[in-house]
Amino acid sequence: MAHIDIPSNFPGMMGLVKYRPDTGKLLLELAETLLRGDSPLSLEERELIAAYVSYRNECDFCTGVHGAVAKQLFKNNSNVVDAVYQNFESANITDKLKALLKIAAKVQLDGKQVSEDNIQRAKNLGATDREIHDTVLIAAAFSMLNRYIDGLAVTIPNDPGAYEQIACQIVESGYGGVLT
Repeated sequence: MAHIDIPSNFPGMMGLVKYRPDTGKLLLELAETLLRGDSPLSLEERELIAAYVSYRNECDFCTGVHGAVAKQLFKNNSNVVDAVYQNFESANITDKLKALLKIAAKVQLDGKQVSEDNIQRAKNLGATDREIHDTVLIAAAFSMLNRYIDGLAVTIPNDPGAYEQIACQIVESGYGGVLT
């Protein structure tokens, strides 16, 4: 049960958007820009970063939604999402993405933990400044969103299929379409 009177028929972030449409609209626009806007990182890489940070933050709603979106985007390689949760270093992803996930994990804990060595390793593996920037921003934004959702104890779906439905809407219509 949510700590405040949030519409319970809208789980997770969607209930918060209904509760505060003015701030909710901005947060959905932020998610749309970070995860679906212009970036040298692919859609699936960005969703995987968001899901991984959410998993590390133990935010069930965001892990469920963004994990499901990433799985849909990875298509035939959807098992990579669970492999990243378990141990991204042994997952079947590029070394560059592993270096970026390492940076995301550091940001999730404390941005000051990101070292010059972490950045240089990512660059040595082909990461551009923009890819590093976008990784850090996604990790920071999702840490904030995870805390927002969990800090108010919003309703989350009990049915794993609900995450698949939300993910389908996001893949098809973007983050602005999740409430339509």
